[in-house]
Amino acid sequence: MIGIGTDLVELGRFRESLARTPTLVGRLFTEAEQRYAEQRADPTERYAARFAAKEATMKALGIGLGGMAWHDVEVARDDDTGAPSLLVTGRAAQRAAELGVQRWLVTISHTESLAQAVVVAV
Repeated sequence: MIGIGTDLVELGRFRESLARTPTLVGRLFTEAEQRYAEQRADPTERYAARFAAKEATMKALGIGLGGMAWHDVEVARDDDTGAPSLLVTGRAAQRAAELGVQRWLVTISHTESLAQAVVVAV
């Protein structure tokens, strides 16, 4: 294991942030992530879980905000199993290569009030 990261997002606060700053969705999430989240009447849970995964990835890589672009990490979903995975590009991929990351383990979950992600760089 090279690194591990976790993050929690309060859905209420995240929903307010998205409503207050409509451009946030485009800044934080790839087109594929947006298509997936917008399938729901309230996409907040899906966006928050993906945001948590991006933050957890930064922690697993040992970098802070500004160490990578938000679009450098995309949370994908297996069509058959629904299992999440990470597509890592740009500065995040550079950092992962420097550290010797060979694969990623990711889990995301949410309740009515929280979204959580855990990311392990292996």
